[in-house]
Formats: sequence, structure tokens, C-alpha cells
Amino acid sequence: MAENQEMSPIEQKVARQIEYYFGDHNLPRDKFLKEQLQLDDGWVTLETMLKFNRLKTLTTDEGVIVAALQKSKTGLLEISEDKTKVRRVPAKPLPEQDEDYKDALKHKSVYIKGFPLETTLDEVQEWLNGKGKIENIQMRKNLQKQFKGSVFICFDTEEGSKQFLERSDIKSFKDNEMLVLRREDYHAKKAEERKLFKAESKAKSRQDKDKQQKNAEDTEMGRLLDEQTGCLLKFSGELEDVSREDFHDLFSGHGKIKWVDFTRGAKEGTLLFDGKAKEAFDKAKEAKGEDGELKIKNNNVTWLVLEGDEEKEELKKIVESQQESFNKGRGGRGGRGRSGGRGRGRGRGRGGRDHSRSHYKGKKTKFDSDDDGDAPAAKVAKTENGS
Repeated sequence: MAENQEMSPIEQKVARQIEYYFGDHNLPRDKFLKEQLQLDDGWVTLETMLKFNRLKTLTTDEGVIVAALQKSKTGLLEISEDKTKVRRVPAKPLPEQDEDYKDALKHKSVYIKGFPLETTLDEVQEWLNGKGKIENIQMRKNLQKQFKGSVFICFDTEEGSKQFLERSDIKSFKDNEMLVLRREDYHAKKAEERKLFKAESKAKSRQDKDKQQKNAEDTEMGRLLDEQTGCLLKFSGELEDVSREDFHDLFSGHGKIKWVDFTRGAKEGTLLFDGKAKEAFDKAKEAKGEDGELKIKNNNVTWLVLEGDEEKEELKKIVESQQESFNKGRGGRGGRGRSGGRGRGRGRGRGGRDHSRSHYKGKKTKFDSDDDGDAPAAKVAKTENGS
């Protein structure tokens, strides 16, 4: 069909557009056009072709189409004898869409970004004119079918794409700086960006979850602090032969101990009662009847109920220890953190923070037995011509 006639600008655009419709890139995914090919041995009427939107904007004259295809030198299409139909030359069938073909396309393709969003396909084609033999231009669009400012262009050969990347006149478009990459490099870059975004999203989700959990714990702690006011009983004395079990035995039947913060050998500690500490103390003292004093294993002990800020601070530490034990999934291993359990101190004992300190400073409630002073502290859409 090729002739030695000069093609007009409109004929160049028409031929290029129709050849795109029947080309390797569009035809395999054009359901309507493939259905038309089945009706008449691959022939499609020019009347039907003029229903395609982009071609219709170029011309509505069948004569222009015939003239353009007769002058085209690609040899891809042929016109019927009556000049009313067009088809892809049978000697140039579509390539098999296998992995080798797809791999070859990647090596022949280039990604370009930086076009103004109002750029048209004609402007991109004009900019690319003379920069290599291009098989396809894909104007990338978003879900709203708006141009994203980037394109994929496919050359006839891998060597053609390499030569294009080495050009110095592809760095700008209308004063816009352009990003030009091999298609493979573009996909690798996007994969890395998605990986980074996923990691950042995961980290943020974890932070949000931790923050929510912290807020929930703070709220719960506040509730516990309000509910358990008056439930802390501080003790101090020579307690080297005393164990946590001894405190449970001492107050058995007088008050339920929820937590014992004491380490064997320490000189002070704290008891957390499920109820008022003073009531439990008074009952235990009355039951013992030891000259108005409450001893433990014959040891003199100074007892006091914590109040105010000192009580809140100590209770907060106990609640945090309970939550820590629970979060670790160990419940009350060793007795600590188990409601009503024996409780345990830390290695050095919360009650043993300062073994040399025998007095607790701050506001306290003293009992009659306090004779020894103060007690200690407790988370592609398809487009026209590749656009």
C-alpha cells in the first residue's frame, strides 16, 4: 500500500491512529474491535471505524482515511477493493502474548514523568517526533480518567529505547524538568516506595494501637486509683525472717490482701487490700490482743495507712506492676499480679528501695500501736492511542 506520495499532517495523524487501533498494543485488549474482526474475515468497515472517538475528532471523511492508509509506509493495514473496509494484513498476525513477548516489551519501554496535566496526546507525539521509532504511547490516567502527567512509550526495539535514554533533548518539556527511566527501573522504584509506605503504615498503626492501649490503661488506672483509696497499708521493721505468706496468715479472716509488695530480707513493704486497710488492721490487731500492738512472728512492726499523693503514687506503681505482669502473659507468676495472691517484690523489692531508710515522710494515719514513730514509704483504564 506504500506509495511515494507526501502525507499531509492530518493524513499522518489519521494513519497513525488507525494503525494504533489495529496494532500489537491495543488490538489484544480491544474487545469491540476483536468482535468486529470475527464478522468479515478481519475486515472492518470505515463507517464503523468512524465511530471511534479519537479518529472521529481527526476526520469524518472516509476519503481522507483511504488516502492516509494508501500513503502509509508501515505495511500494517490494507484497504478493500471497493475502498469501504480496512483490515490488518494477514501476513502480519498479532504476536503471541507469552512471557517472552511481555519481557521484550518491558525492555523496549520507557517511563517519562513531568508533563503538565493539561498536555494532550498530540503535544506528546509532537515532542517525541524524530526521537526514535515509537510503537505506542500510553498516557497514564487516574481513576477519574484524568492525565497524571506521565507516559509509557514503547519503541520498536530495545536498542531504540536505549538510544532514546541517552538523548540530551528529553530533559525538559515546556520548561518542565522531566524524569526519564527505563520501565523496569520505574517499576523497581515503585515497588521500593510501596515497601517503604507499607512499613511506615505498619509502624504508624502499631504506634496508634500502642497509644490507644496506653490511653485505655491510663483510664483504667485512674478508675482503680479512685476505687482503691484507703486500701494501702505500709509496714516497716526488722523483717528478715518474714515472708509474704506471713502477711496473708496475719490478716487471714480480717481482710483480703490483693497484693504484697515485699521482698524477703527487706525492712519495709506495702499491702494492698480488697477493701479498707484500716478496717483490716483494726480487726487483726483486736484478734491478736497483744498489748495493743500487731506483731508479725514476734517482730515489732510499724503500720500506717497511706493517704493523699503518697498513696496515689504507690498505688500507681502497684497497678503498673500488675499490668506489666499481665501483659507479659505470666499472670501472677511467683504470686505477683494475681488478685488475692501472695504477691512478690522485685529482685531488690519495692519495699527494699532503701533498706537503710526506716521512716516514711508524708501525711499518714497513725494507729494506737504506732509508738515507734513514723512508718516508711510504700496502632489502566484503556484509552485512545495509549492515553
